[in-house]
Amino acid sequence: MPWCGLEFLLVLCGLKFSWSCPRHCICYTAPSTVSCQAHNFLSIPDGIPPNSERIFLQNNKIHRLLRGHFSPNTVTLWIYSNNITYIEPSTFHGFTLLEELDLGDNRHLRSLAEDTFHGLSRLNALHLYRCGLSTLPNNIFKGLRNLQYLHLQDNHLKYLQDDTFMDLHNLSHLFLHGNRLWSLNQNTFRGLRALDRLLLHKNQIEWVDRLAFHDLKRLTTLYLFNNTLVELSGQCLDMLPALEYLRLNDNPWSCDCKALSLWEWLKSFRGSTSSVGCQAPVNMVGKDLKELHKEDLSSCSSTVSESRSQTNNLSGTVNPSMNRGVALGSGDQTHIVDPSRPGPPKNCTKPRNKVSKKKGDNEVHHSKEVISDKEDSSLDFTEGGKLEHTSPDGTVTRRKHKCSTRTTVRPPSGVQQANNKAPSSKSSLHIQTLFVALIVTNIDHILR
Repeated sequence: MPWCGLEFLLVLCGLKFSWSCPRHCICYTAPSTVSCQAHNFLSIPDGIPPNSERIFLQNNKIHRLLRGHFSPNTVTLWIYSNNITYIEPSTFHGFTLLEELDLGDNRHLRSLAEDTFHGLSRLNALHLYRCGLSTLPNNIFKGLRNLQYLHLQDNHLKYLQDDTFMDLHNLSHLFLHGNRLWSLNQNTFRGLRALDRLLLHKNQIEWVDRLAFHDLKRLTTLYLFNNTLVELSGQCLDMLPALEYLRLNDNPWSCDCKALSLWEWLKSFRGSTSSVGCQAPVNMVGKDLKELHKEDLSSCSSTVSESRSQTNNLSGTVNPSMNRGVALGSGDQTHIVDPSRPGPPKNCTKPRNKVSKKKGDNEVHHSKEVISDKEDSSLDFTEGGKLEHTSPDGTVTRRKHKCSTRTTVRPPSGVQQANNKAPSSKSSLHIQTLFVALIVTNIDHILR
């Protein structure tokens, strides 16, 4: 009697009940469906009709998926929330009708063969969330040109190889949040020209190449909140002409001069953005980058900014020697040339007009002083031509005065300096000669 009631309900819903069905499962036709969810199955149950279009096996304890478990007629297959640890590479080969495959929440799956999904030309949605995946093989998504939804969130992915998504020309939603990604390279998202939403929050992203989003011309939603971003180039976001929603909150943003390009981009953006909370420098903590004025970002330590460019390099490749001066000179004279300022070193002894500059509240103090563009960049030297102090990392501490006082040049010891009062030896000899000549003349005159 209960089965009759169930069949009656299915008929009311427009479904025709099927009596050919695995034990403990419910099957019906139009469309042909097998529902075996939440029965603690340890393996795929026997007796699934070969013409089944929809198969629901979620919330069981299935361990393995092998070739022959399912029919190529399958259109929808849900096997989420099981204990799957292994999928035979050929399990889905020939499933040209499969449109939705949900393998999510199989936390011990951990790895997949490169050709697991090859040939699924009609696949529209692929769910691989919470599967314990730490890597994705090369070409794992090859040929999935109709895929629109890819769920990879809440795995252990640390790195995405270039061109991983190259064939996903119709992908509109990519979910990568809740992983351990730390970098986004230039070709990480190459080929995703139809992508509409990209969710990257709750990762460990600290490095974003300025061309990382160059193919995402139709992206409207980008989530980067809750990562470890210190800075982000505005040029990186310029690659997203269709962007409407952006979330950058909960990152340790440094609101010094390196944040200027992001600040300028945010000022021109017409979409919706979250707050961009500053975590450095100290006087900016708690402020929103969007609310700052340009002059708030104009003064910061060049040394701090350059070293951060090396370690985080959020806007492209930086030469490792950027923050090191190049030593030039001859003999016992040495000049340190700032690589950011081309041209020969300036002569420290030449007179110059200094521009007095008050230290702003947001100035970062460091062993290297901030030098304005109009000031000389030569270093101070002590006696013997040696630098005043060189730290273990090779940086040079500048003295308060950029140039030492020029000392008076004195003659070598043992040489008397000439002056106007002291007659020369030649003058004395000339006088003596005249005196002798005068005496001789007088004697000659007397004798005559």
